Amino acid sequence: MQQATVVAYLYSFHHFSYALEMESEKEKMMSGMLYSSNDPQLVEERLKAKKQLHFLNVTEYAVTDQAKAIIKDLIPNAPDSLYIEPPFHCDYGYNIFCGENVYFNVNCVVLDVMKVTIGSNVFFGPGVHIYTANHPLDFKSRRSHEFGKTVIIGDDCWIGGGAMIMPGVTIGNRCVIGAGSVVTKDIPDDTIVAGNPARPIKKDK
Repeated sequence: MQQATVVAYLYSFHHFSYALEMESEKEKMMSGMLYSSNDPQLVEERLKAKKQLHFLNVTEYAVTDQAKAIIKDLIPNAPDSLYIEPPFHCDYGYNIFCGENVYFNVNCVVLDVMKVTIGSNVFFGPGVHIYTANHPLDFKSRRSHEFGKTVIIGDDCWIGGGAMIMPGVTIGNRCVIGAGSVVTKDIPDDTIVAGNPARPIKKDK
C-alpha cells in the first residue's frame, strides 16, 4: 500500500472513530462532522428558533423593545448593539457570534449549523445569505447526512445586498463585497470584490 494511500486511510479512520465517540448529533454538527439533521434534539432546537423568528418577523415586524428581547434570546452570543431589521432567518441562532455594531438589513439569511463569526462595525445589505450548511457529493450519503463549515467575517466590512457567502469562507477586515456577489474563496484584508464567483476589483485612485 503506497504511503499516500496509508495516510488517507488513517485520516479517514481517525475521523470515523472520532465520530463514533461523539455522544450526540449536535456534537457532530458543531465539530464539522457528518450528522443527521433529523435528530430530535436538533429538530427541537430549530423549532424553537422558528417560533422566535415568527415573533420577530410576523408579530412584531419592527425593531421594538420586545423584538430586541427576542433577538437577544435567539442570538445569545451577540452584544446589545446587534441590529436586525426583520424579516430575518437563521437555523439555530446560538452559532452566530457578533462584535459591536453589526447591522442586518431586511431578508437576511444565516444558516448557522456551524459557527458564524462576525466582527465589529459590519453592515449587511438586504437579502444577504451566509451559508455554513453543506452536503456530501455522494448522493447516498446526501440522503441522510450533511455537514458544515465555519464562516468568518472581519471588522468594518460592508456586504452588499443579495451577496452570498459560501461555507468555509473567511473574509478579512475592512472588505467590501459587491451586491449580488457569490463569495466562494477567502478574501484578504482591505479588498473589494464583486461578481460570481467574487473576484477582486481595482480601486479607483
